[in-house]
Amino acid sequence: MSVLSIGQVAERSGVAPSALRYWEELGLVSSIRTAGNQRRYERATIRRIAFIRAAQRVGLTLDEIGTALAGLPEGRTPTARDWARLSLAWRGRLDEQIGRLERLRDQLDSCIGCGCLSLSACALNNPDDLLAERGPGAVLLEP
Repeated sequence: MSVLSIGQVAERSGVAPSALRYWEELGLVSSIRTAGNQRRYERATIRRIAFIRAAQRVGLTLDEIGTALAGLPEGRTPTARDWARLSLAWRGRLDEQIGRLERLRDQLDSCIGCGCLSLSACALNNPDDLLAERGPGAVLLEP
């Protein structure tokens, strides 16, 4: 079995060793320990890391990523079927996120020229103050 040190994994994946250790604490990746208690990672870990990074880029939380990875096999590279199953499971979540971004884009078009310069009067931030009870910020755009 070919294994990599934490430094090699960090270099190959572009992820800091501290992030690898944290992700290991969360159970997103796993390592074996040498007699000197040094971490060693299987090569398949690099693919898991690429998946974690891609999932983070589309806005998934580490909890969501962990749930997905818990269904993947340890010790072997995930197959195309594995990835397709995860993609299908996340489609609704991603469509919802896309919808929020489209609403933000459309509302920004009208907001840019309004000139209100006031968070309390901003139609994007709190339209007609009808949402004041739900708190500050763009509450319509939050999940």
